[in-house]
Amino acid sequence: MRVKICGITQVEQGRAIASLGATALGFICTSKSPRYVTATQIKEIVKTIPATVDKIGVFVNASKSEIIEVVGVAGLSGVQLHGDESREFCQQLKSDLPDLEIIKAIPVKSPESLSLVSVYSDCVDTLLLDAYHPKMRGGTGLAIDWDILEEFQSPLPWFLAGGLTPENIELAINRTNPAGIDLSSGVESAPGRKDLNKVADLFKKVKEYLVE
Repeated sequence: MRVKICGITQVEQGRAIASLGATALGFICTSKSPRYVTATQIKEIVKTIPATVDKIGVFVNASKSEIIEVVGVAGLSGVQLHGDESREFCQQLKSDLPDLEIIKAIPVKSPESLSLVSVYSDCVDTLLLDAYHPKMRGGTGLAIDWDILEEFQSPLPWFLAGGLTPENIELAINRTNPAGIDLSSGVESAPGRKDLNKVADLFKKVKEYLVE
């Protein structure tokens, strides 16, 4: 199972979290977020992270040119689209960045929200299911109603996100059986500052689920 810790803003924390066992680190590339980091800042963090750890840039309704520029400067290995990006946009971006993992986030408000899975299933590599919020895109601390996902069968690997913490992570995994988990606010002391004790606790809880 993949473990992605999102909202990394500091070199030391990125390096420490990778050493604790994260398989992916997420960097927020939208300036409206309190966890925002520039491409140059991401580059400095990425330089200290093992090549085996995925480096994912998170974008919200950014242009293709902006995404491609940040990818090139920062040295990202993947792009997460967390806005209203269309199927056609995803297809074009995948064509422009064929060697990168493209992740599409889908906000889950009700069982009907999962109809979007089929829209994107053949134009991205991975899905991320997050809690719905009318104004915010991720990092809200809100959880999906896991009942919606108990029978979910995805055509693609998918991350579970939204309101996950070291305290509820085992229950969340057992209820939903995701291919990966994505945490941000659930392991923070403040937006953009991770609590390394919480991160360490998380990895103790998920150790049995990790695949070497």
